[in-house]
Amino acid sequence: MRYISTRGGDTVPTFEDVVSRGLARDGGLFVPETWPVFTREQMEKLGRLSYIQLAQQIMQPFVGDSLSAGELAALVQDTYSGFTHPEVTPLTKIDDQLSVLELFHGTTLAFKDVALQFLGRVFGHFVYKRGGTLTVIGATSGDTGSAAIEGCRGIPGVKVIILYPHNRPSEVQRRQMTCVNADNVFALAVEGSFDDCQALVKRAFNNQELRNKHTLTAVNSINWARILAQVVYYFYAGLKAGALDQPVSFVVPTGNFGNVFAGHVAKKMGLPIHRLVIATNKNDSMAQFIETGVLTTGVVSPSLSPSMDIQIASNVERYVYELLNEDGAAVTKIMQDVAAHKNVPLPPAAHEALKQEFMATSVSDDETKATMKTVWEKHGVLLDPHTAVGVTAANRLCDQLPGKIIALACAHPAKFPETVRKVTGQNPPLPLHLADLYDRAERFTVMPNDYNAFVEFIETR
Repeated sequence: MRYISTRGGDTVPTFEDVVSRGLARDGGLFVPETWPVFTREQMEKLGRLSYIQLAQQIMQPFVGDSLSAGELAALVQDTYSGFTHPEVTPLTKIDDQLSVLELFHGTTLAFKDVALQFLGRVFGHFVYKRGGTLTVIGATSGDTGSAAIEGCRGIPGVKVIILYPHNRPSEVQRRQMTCVNADNVFALAVEGSFDDCQALVKRAFNNQELRNKHTLTAVNSINWARILAQVVYYFYAGLKAGALDQPVSFVVPTGNFGNVFAGHVAKKMGLPIHRLVIATNKNDSMAQFIETGVLTTGVVSPSLSPSMDIQIASNVERYVYELLNEDGAAVTKIMQDVAAHKNVPLPPAAHEALKQEFMATSVSDDETKATMKTVWEKHGVLLDPHTAVGVTAANRLCDQLPGKIIALACAHPAKFPETVRKVTGQNPPLPLHLADLYDRAERFTVMPNDYNAFVEFIETR
């Protein structure tokens, strides 16, 4: 399996290369050169597998010769045997039409664990195999950082530097990053937004001297391995919900577009998804993109769902690449204009294709709270604010979505105890392995939104 850059100027021959490099050297994102497609007969067999067995089958075509079947099986087994639910990502029924896909049974209680626990092990495997070191850098609006840290902590030869917007994540999210006692982990609180953090990371990757000197790689969903691991739970949930015999749609709380793009990949691989619905909070650039066909940026506004407080969604580039018929030069021009905060309209035909693939809606904080309260009182299910954004969108659009609807539950309610307590009167307890989180000492560095300061931090660590 070869991987090519969305901007047309970089190609890598193996899965190991694409994982280790993270971001393409021309600034683009890697995508597979070809897409494996499963037949109905194959998917009927996949639907009878356990989550761990299914993950091996979905991932194997993409890893090629970089991992033997035995190596992949061992990495997948090690990754998901540590999740607290035997199904890894179980479905919980809300009503006859709507279920939530619980993606929060990993170490840090967020959907990012599904991918980052796997990616951390893959990093360690490749570093051990070839020797040398690896510097993992990433930006987070809340959940990616803690999941990346847990995936990489203590791995020989791997250092991880995570940037997050100072004072924006919840206290639980912050402490899961800053209370880790590991010499290879560094948490940076940037005085800015998530988009500022992400811009610093991308600029570091575009500094080829820095990148080569410290063997930089990405932990954000710009790293293809993140997307790949997330594709698995769309197959798992879709097949369990009967997607081969009835319409099944997914509603995805969306910030950086990686999670919903994984659903798009599953559809490209043959899973019959009826519709993919993008649910945003007040930071609604993606919802506006679907409606208008114009890529634009805006000022990030803090919300009750901080992991979605994003206005520049990196992974949308992978989909724009498809919309523009894999024209790397056209993608480069569009993404440069977006980075310069220009409004960029898609060609009419591309916009029409976009609307055929995705639906979208934005949800206010008041609507989020109302859904959290209603679902608790009617169904006895606690939702975190991000999941509530998705459930609100599902309820709003249910008449347009025949068959079954699956809303992705992206975080455990215990990650946002203050909001859950205020809205529902319930105090969701942290699981035992995090019970003393509020008593642990924090370790982090506050840094200005300054590229030179970031480079100095990397150099001195």
